[in-house]
Amino acid sequence: MALTFKAPPAPAEHPVFERWPARTTTVGAGAVRRALPHPRRRLIGAWCFLDHFGPTAPGAGLSVGPHPHIGLQTVTWLLDGAIRHRDSLGTDQPIRAGQLNWMTAGRGIAHAEDGVEGPLASLHGVQLWVALPDAARFDPPAFQHIATPPQIDLGGATLTLIAGQLLGSTCPARTHSPLIGVDARLPDAGSRALPLEPAFEHGVVVLEGCAQIDGEAVEPGELVYLGRGRSRLVLQGAPRARLLVVGGAPFGEPVALWWNFAFRDPDELRAAIHDWNSGDVERFGPVVGSPSPLIPSPAFPG
Repeated sequence: MALTFKAPPAPAEHPVFERWPARTTTVGAGAVRRALPHPRRRLIGAWCFLDHFGPTAPGAGLSVGPHPHIGLQTVTWLLDGAIRHRDSLGTDQPIRAGQLNWMTAGRGIAHAEDGVEGPLASLHGVQLWVALPDAARFDPPAFQHIATPPQIDLGGATLTLIAGQLLGSTCPARTHSPLIGVDARLPDAGSRALPLEPAFEHGVVVLEGCAQIDGEAVEPGELVYLGRGRSRLVLQGAPRARLLVVGGAPFGEPVALWWNFAFRDPDELRAAIHDWNSGDVERFGPVVGSPSPLIPSPAFPG
């Protein structure tokens, strides 16, 4: 298939309610629900990718061998289970439920994600990607593990901040554009008002249970796009519902995604494919210790 570039849909300047089903795809040996990118909405702020995986059967584990990234940040947020992250910076970091990983690819990094040793709980979580602006996308790669992300009590609901600032709390993850990411756990069917930045565009994914958004019932497997101009979002769900709210300033730069790469023109993509498949150690480096096989890049889509 030829590589083509299309301008993404412009951010909605006013509050809207757009919903669409995530598509099911496979990562490693497991199925995931991919809400972004989508033909109707490829970006929400700088968030350009959103996979919701699990909950899996206990002991299912994970096996995603060494693979590369450029031009983006990966964000892993676990609700249940554990993953072992290894990367070409030499990082070997287990991540467990309630913990957060931010990996900055910059000009190039490789990593692997495997199950941990011993009995495993069900694996459940999300992985997101953030497009890096032009000023940062050739920066050196970096990794940040956040063992205890900030938590906020909102009328009995627990908000965990995975990006940005909210109600006086700040997530320590280093970002390169204005973002917000909030995991909201609702203990009952009561309503709570989550403050929003009106200049941001926002989207919501239900992770567990069922929630009411603008009076519409939403369940796992859908993404709701809310546009810009909202100063608050009323959270209401069945007991033990869980939602992920993401948002940010409209990105304002052209960006394309193909396989694991965020790039600006075909020459960048062609070079990244060549460098990874040729084993360019200077650019990507080796991932040491992963039991999973290295994943080669597909051929250039030209």
